[in-house]
Amino acid sequence: MSGDLPDYYFRIRENGAAVFRVDTENRQRRIEMEQIAIINVRNGEIKPHGDRALSGADTAACRDWLERRVALLAARDIDDILRAVDAMNLTTQWAQAKATDAQLEEVTDALLLAMHDLRSVLVRKKAERLLQGGAAET
Repeated sequence: MSGDLPDYYFRIRENGAAVFRVDTENRQRRIEMEQIAIINVRNGEIKPHGDRALSGADTAACRDWLERRVALLAARDIDDILRAVDAMNLTTQWAQAKATDAQLEEVTDALLLAMHDLRSVLVRKKAERLLQGGAAET
């Protein structure tokens, strides 16, 4: 079993992870996990736990995990947005084909305000990108 375990375990936290070194090479043949660091995904900081110094391998493993985690979270963000687009399309179909007047009355104002807010942000951001693109060409 010890050959199957990774050298490090990353316990996910809200803003990153607690990093543990996994040890199975002890007299009792038990799995021991020693916390060695904390990783902050927001600012990319890797802080050793307590008074310990991280080895080059420790730091490399933490940086590798951090890079993969940031990519995973970015992919999840895009997936969430694409799911929101699907939900908007399903909501449109529901409003057109199935919703009662009472149901529409209950949700219309909230939907209109949320869509207006989203549209305003998207239009502003699109204009900023177009202006930046035009400024880069001149």
